[in-house]
Amino acid sequence: MSFCQFFDRELYRDNFTPGMYVCSMCNHPLFSSRSKFAHSSPWPAFADTIREDSVTKQMETLTAYKVLCGKCGNGLGHEFLNDGPKEGVSRF
Repeated sequence: MSFCQFFDRELYRDNFTPGMYVCSMCNHPLFSSRSKFAHSSPWPAFADTIREDSVTKQMETLTAYKVLCGKCGNGLGHEFLNDGPKEGVSRF
């Protein structure tokens, strides 16, 4: 599955089919369906990336990072600190 673009975000948000989410620009592996969880956001939510180098992050605020594909720099959204499925876990 390629990582969602704006127009298909809700399709991916509600999809819990096992698999891997990859960058829509370069097919770099980003997230596994195993780390996906339901969240009130209109975007798909993940608790972690596949590998440490899957994404790069740029601090935007004290509670959020801008997230980019680790290979091509495609914008993927944000990592929200302490907003994951359990306390102390981030939400991508």
